[in-house]
Amino acid sequence: MTEPSATAPPGPGASPRRRGRRSGGADTRAGLLAAARAEFADRGFDGATVRRIAERAGVDPAMVNHWFGGKEKLFLAALDLPVDPGQIRRTVLDGPADRVGERIVRGFLTVWDTGGGAPMAAVLRSVAGHDIAARMLREFVGGAILRPVTRAHSPDRPDERGALVGSQLIGLGMMRYVVRLEPLASAPREDVVAAVGPTVQRYLTGNLGSTNPEE
Repeated sequence: MTEPSATAPPGPGASPRRRGRRSGGADTRAGLLAAARAEFADRGFDGATVRRIAERAGVDPAMVNHWFGGKEKLFLAALDLPVDPGQIRRTVLDGPADRVGERIVRGFLTVWDTGGGAPMAAVLRSVAGHDIAARMLREFVGGAILRPVTRAHSPDRPDERGALVGSQLIGLGMMRYVVRLEPLASAPREDVVAAVGPTVQRYLTGNLGSTNPEE
């Protein structure tokens, strides 16, 4: 069985449920990737479970941990994301609240700059052309990375704040690594952190303004 491309979006008929259990042979990893793409597309990152992905692939749930180490890493492999969410969360959450904006921009840039930004550019080009892949990325960034940050640091409106931060980060990635807009594309990492960090800080902890037009 040929392993599907990690960046290919899940198709509408991807990975139908199988009868029985598949052995732990060479095709198990590919089957799990195909099943994961379909399950994440159907249910989102939060709604998908290891048990359902394994059932869809026709394998024991233990195979997910054996091959990928859990749902987060399976998602990263399914979408070929050059991001370690656990590392970013640890970096962002460890430090004073008034510098969290800088830490989150620095954490993302540190990961994205690996390989000259090529892995991130490939992901962004992929999701830009595929609605399902874009939805998977959006839900993952919001749920697995930004939600813990807004819960720890934001005073109110965590979903709105997380969405604003996500828009800033994905927009930054597009301009720096895909469009390669100068001087942003070649700017030193810390210059970008200094410029963008305060905006992300305001999104996370500052006053967003009233949602009531009468106030």
